[in-house]
Amino acid sequence: MRMPSLPNISNPKRFFRDKRVLVMGLGLHGGGVGIVKFLTQNGAKVTITDLRSKKELQVSIAELKHIRAKYVLGRHRKEDFQNADLIIKNPAIPRSSPYLKLAHACSTPIDTDIGIFFELCPAPIIGITGTKGKSTTVSLLYSIFRAHSKNTVLAGNIGTSALESLSRINKHTRVVLELSSWQLEGLLPHKKSPAIALITNILPDHLNTYKSFTEYIAAKKLIYRFQKPTDILLLNFDDSRVKTFAKKAPSRILFFSKTSNLSSVLKNKSQIGAFVLHNKIVFGPNKKQVLLLKDLKIRGEHNIMNVLGAVSIALRTGVPLKIVESVLGSFRGIPSRLELIATIKKRKFINDTTATMPDSTIAAINTLDSERSRNIILIAGGEDKNLNYKRLSQEIITRVKHLILLPGTASQKIKTHIKRIDSLFLKNKTDQVQTMKKAVQKAWRKSQPGDIILLSPGAASFNMFKNEFDRGEQFVNAVDQLKSGEVY
Repeated sequence: MRMPSLPNISNPKRFFRDKRVLVMGLGLHGGGVGIVKFLTQNGAKVTITDLRSKKELQVSIAELKHIRAKYVLGRHRKEDFQNADLIIKNPAIPRSSPYLKLAHACSTPIDTDIGIFFELCPAPIIGITGTKGKSTTVSLLYSIFRAHSKNTVLAGNIGTSALESLSRINKHTRVVLELSSWQLEGLLPHKKSPAIALITNILPDHLNTYKSFTEYIAAKKLIYRFQKPTDILLLNFDDSRVKTFAKKAPSRILFFSKTSNLSSVLKNKSQIGAFVLHNKIVFGPNKKQVLLLKDLKIRGEHNIMNVLGAVSIALRTGVPLKIVESVLGSFRGIPSRLELIATIKKRKFINDTTATMPDSTIAAINTLDSERSRNIILIAGGEDKNLNYKRLSQEIITRVKHLILLPGTASQKIKTHIKRIDSLFLKNKTDQVQTMKKAVQKAWRKSQPGDIILLSPGAASFNMFKNEFDRGEQFVNAVDQLKSGEVY
């Protein structure tokens, strides 16, 4: 379905004044709230519609208590889509929605906050996408830029609307966006891509919402589709799929790699970004040393690629080497990603709730069980996104001490694979529980001093929790009860 697009917006107050704007999907992450605030501040007459109830959306609604807007909750109404001058949709709403088709039939423009942001942002945009690692890469790059200049903005897929950042941006601001595949689709009507784009990797994900893996890849490619010849595209040289994107990209290419000596394998020396050489991070054809790998504070082999991507952008855009080195030496990652939240009676509790796909959980296991001591009690499972759990099941059997599964279709897949591979593991070393509190209780009872109790679900959260962050908070709350003396 081809969506009608907005005309260019040079003056948002003039453009949105008295327009009937329908916000489709208020949500719980904060993005919808930011969109409503932006629209009402610019004079729009806003109607908010969401399939969730008022009770389910109470946190978001509370943030809008001083905002004049009409609410249609627990349902969508055809007349709202027929009578709107403009529809702003939540990025996660599928294009196949019958209500969007209805709007299209009425020739009503449909847009997203990211699409509008790209129209209005006065500064060049740095955009980062990928299946895994984009949040860490974005966070590290933002930390580096902030250490160099306070005139830096972080926005995108981070729980707020990018539109809320516009007032803080001038033409000299460094703007860093994390971009999901759905947000990138919002750029298609505008025919815009970031001036600097980076793809961390491409792995099967969100196959419950995309018709095929090919369709998902096509969405990711939008990050460079409309780049200019003077723009820059940074690609993971170690990802065989991502590496091929260089052939059709309209922009200049910069590669980064953990496993290849780019100074030897690349004929075009202008394409050499950051790479690992003799256990050091180096940059460019002259192999300028940045940092020894052992001096990185962030955990996990998989995070080295995220570091290399961030370093490549930072040094390519003129950040002094000393600043890059200093930030790398102190950056420990971001909350909810292999985050140590407590140590109780010599048991470590680690929150990795943002692991929403099997490969992320495998990476967590490999990071924490690097010495194959088999001391991980894993809390995993949830809702399936039409992904393959065979490899994760094998890793669990060979590397995990005990498995505790949360309810959901992904959990059923894991159980099925484990039963086929090792039925005794399923019988003797696997438990299924109904709540996060019971998962933590069971993990505590199965643990011994020296064990790691790891929440790394490898699945979606929407069957039990508001989102993956709510899942992590419930894990933290259950662990806090242990810390306060309520040992089960």
